[in-house]
Amino acid sequence: MADPSVPMLDPAYDIWRADRQPLGALFAPKTVAVVGATDRPGSVGRTLLWNLISSPFGGTVFPVNPKRQSVLGIRAYRQLQDVPAAIDLVLMATPAATSTNVIADAVAVGAKGAAVLSAGFKETGPEGAALETQIQAHLRSSSLRLLGPNCMGIMNPRTGLNATFASRLARPGHVGFISQSGALCSAVLDWSLQENVGFSAFVSVGSMLDVTWGDLINHLGHDPHTHSIVMYMESIGDARSFLSAAREVALTKPMIVIKAGRTPQAAEAAVCHTGTLAGRDAVLDAAFRRCGVLRVDQISDLFDLAEVLAKQTRRPQGQRLTIITNAGGPGVLATDALVATGGELATLSAGTLATLNQCLPPHWSHRNPIDILEDADPDRYTHAIQGAMHDPNSDGLLVILSPQAMTNPTQTAERLQQLAKTAPKPILASWMGGADVTQGETILNQAGIATYRYPDAASRLFNAMGRYSYTLQALYETPALVDDGGHSRDRPDRVAIAGLVDQALAEERSLLTELEAKAMLRAYGIPAVESSLATTATEAMAQAEELGWPVVVKLVSPTLTHKQQVAGVRLNLCCGQAVEAAFVDIATTITTQYGPEAFAGVTVQPMMQRQQGIELILGSSLDPQFGPVIVFGAGGSQVQLLQDSAVALPPLNTTLARRLIERTRLYPVLTGPGDFDLAELERLLVRLSQLVIEQPRIKALDINPLLFTPTAPGLIALDARIQLHPPELDLAQLPRPAIRPYPSQYIKAWQLRDGTPVTLRPIRPEDEPLIVQFHHSLSEESVYFRYFHLMALNHRIAHDRLTRICFIDYDREMALVADRHDPISGRHQILAVGRLSKCHGLNQAEFALLVSDAQQHQGLGSELLKQLIQVGRDEGLAAITADILRENRAMQRVCEKLGFRLTRSPDGMRAELRLP
Repeated sequence: MADPSVPMLDPAYDIWRADRQPLGALFAPKTVAVVGATDRPGSVGRTLLWNLISSPFGGTVFPVNPKRQSVLGIRAYRQLQDVPAAIDLVLMATPAATSTNVIADAVAVGAKGAAVLSAGFKETGPEGAALETQIQAHLRSSSLRLLGPNCMGIMNPRTGLNATFASRLARPGHVGFISQSGALCSAVLDWSLQENVGFSAFVSVGSMLDVTWGDLINHLGHDPHTHSIVMYMESIGDARSFLSAAREVALTKPMIVIKAGRTPQAAEAAVCHTGTLAGRDAVLDAAFRRCGVLRVDQISDLFDLAEVLAKQTRRPQGQRLTIITNAGGPGVLATDALVATGGELATLSAGTLATLNQCLPPHWSHRNPIDILEDADPDRYTHAIQGAMHDPNSDGLLVILSPQAMTNPTQTAERLQQLAKTAPKPILASWMGGADVTQGETILNQAGIATYRYPDAASRLFNAMGRYSYTLQALYETPALVDDGGHSRDRPDRVAIAGLVDQALAEERSLLTELEAKAMLRAYGIPAVESSLATTATEAMAQAEELGWPVVVKLVSPTLTHKQQVAGVRLNLCCGQAVEAAFVDIATTITTQYGPEAFAGVTVQPMMQRQQGIELILGSSLDPQFGPVIVFGAGGSQVQLLQDSAVALPPLNTTLARRLIERTRLYPVLTGPGDFDLAELERLLVRLSQLVIEQPRIKALDINPLLFTPTAPGLIALDARIQLHPPELDLAQLPRPAIRPYPSQYIKAWQLRDGTPVTLRPIRPEDEPLIVQFHHSLSEESVYFRYFHLMALNHRIAHDRLTRICFIDYDREMALVADRHDPISGRHQILAVGRLSKCHGLNQAEFALLVSDAQQHQGLGSELLKQLIQVGRDEGLAAITADILRENRAMQRVCEKLGFRLTRSPDGMRAELRLP
């Protein structure tokens, strides 16, 4: 009999051909060289070599040691250049000081992958950092991909590869595990062997000098054997790469992360309140939400969630849970855990209550949790589950079984197994006890029903499932259109805004005046109360008289940022004498305490009546990893005391803006009886995110308060502060936005041959309704030429499919649409779509074109392809390719005209254009 501790090779693994992937040399090498291999007991070099030769990964291992003829009975080589075969993977188990030479040798012999297991790099100081710099120089001149340094290595349990110094090989399974902590890898490995948890990959990433989170998520996302990805993270590294990869994989594979360092740390003080409200951990949470990654706090939850999300194809649409139990105590425990973690008990509908009354004993609980009493047999469980699982008020079902004299855990599990096949919502189970329930648990697990010995754990995980589902819905819910993406007639006057910024910097001011800040807000469609500058008391009185009473007088200072904190605001002034007194008092106080240079006059503005309104704070600050961050919450003078705010990453659309609002305690107030226009608040947040993205010179922005009233004016900024980066700072040194914003540089006006004006522009999520209309205009021939087969209209316009079409990551692909605007009706129509999709792991992309039948022969296809070629050049691609059906002569002629080289392929013709 085979040793159960040694995994059998997976014959299906080669179907995917992992060795042909960008990281294939790490996960599926055919030849492995171990530099530093030795016979010395207890050494990393010996353990590495032994693990490789004792695991059936099917490759050849070459020890490299200049001082030994053989290691563990295998011939050794003095250096990599002496190895008599092409090397896929180099494992380095020598001191850090030797790393530069070893990597140089690996590059010289054409190795495709390497893993540096030794420590002693940047974590040790400048000398170690210098070593990393030298290694990076070698990597830039080659295609070698490097894991580590300071890592434990990599396992591919499905093939038997154990390229680590761990004592055992992980069991094969469907969970991809990535960790920055080698010690945690060892602990998780021991736990998994004990709990019989299997992995499709087991990776220790170390300090991620080359291979990053994004690279590994890309690889595991395309691996058919990986059903879920779990991560232990200490630092995120390349934020844009992580978010880009995670967002692409999120819809098909659940990703769960535990991030060390949740404890709040003192953040660097910022000029604006938003700098302190956007704490580092809050920003990280926002990043995870934005890309569909679920964060947990306990290592145990990491794998429990991976199991339940991988098993449950049905996701809860909310967090309302129905609990069925044969014991009151476990039901109470499950309820406590449910409510404590943000869920709620479902309220049973009248129809469900009537059904349960007919099939349950008279003394059942008559409410949720549904207590079906301790003598419940399989039939009673069946009736209760059938009666409850279709309740429209419920998002999921938890079935608890506590072994009693009348219960039959095995038969009840068999019944639940059958019922779950047709259940319209997720079902979780808690079979409590020991050996008596083991067989029932096995039946449920084999049926894909997540089981837990403790009902409170099941409740917590149900809530986590609900949060995960909610996050994914937000990512791909079609937003409302705010404007034309910044290219309409009402677009901001960027020249005037640049003038404001340049003037402030020329005057060596890092802080815009209130008047300048409000002017910038208005330029982006954010209403701000009219204010005027007064440098004398007489000017202030005259302006107040013109505005009408009452008025507000506020300090203008080039150095003092928070007017309230320096007694620089006077409210509700009702006469000229009061205005004069306020001016004198502010001027005297400020010049006395802070010097005359701190006083530049006052602003005078109308006193807004706030009784029916709510004071909000909106703003942005700069995170060192994720770039600009948007903050929304309760504002006013008590903003720090209230601490009710939420954080999001720009750019926002209306759906993401609504999710941001929902995460505050203010949300129930805003959706209450006050009749606030939340849609307008969403649009304002979108415009704010556009401002922040388009004006990188802004270091911090603070709108506090933004008055929100049910009646006119609706939304209006009463005060605003904007701090700029100093002029000597090179903007290229700033952290870029973690999510690539709308690429407005690719917007172009053009005309069809018949003179019809169109706009060629990148696609956006708001275009989904227009894409649906576009597909209605296509003939079967056009569909066949584009997709190489006929595709039904209802499939082409399904929302789940169009999310992939419209919600794109502009770093990974670029789709241009030809947009015709009817000036009479105001409606837009998409006439054509051209798409450029980067090939995974290669510096090239494939293009695809589809033109509406009514607009063909107007030069539109040629122009779109010409623009895609220019995009490819701008994005630094080396080549653009496409597969074209043999019958599609029109597209072949377009490609030839634009310089593509055509060659025959199995499906027709292959077009390729090398870019200079």
